[in-house]
Amino acid sequence: MHYPDLNNLLRSEPEAKRYFDTLPDYAREQIQTRSGSVNSFASLRDYAENILRGDD
Repeated sequence: MHYPDLNNLLRSEPEAKRYFDTLPDYAREQIQTRSGSVNSFASLRDYAENILRGDD
C-alpha cells in the first residue's frame, strides 16, 4: 500500500514503524529528509538498505 509520505506510512503500518525505529539515528534522519519519496514499507526498506550499505 502507498501513502502520501513517510509520516502517514509510519502512523498506518506498525511493522514499518517498528522497522524504522530499529534504524540508526543517521539513517532515520536521512530518510526523513526525503519523507515525500518514502511512501510504502518497500520503499522505506529499499532506501534504508541503500543508506546502510556503506556501513559494512
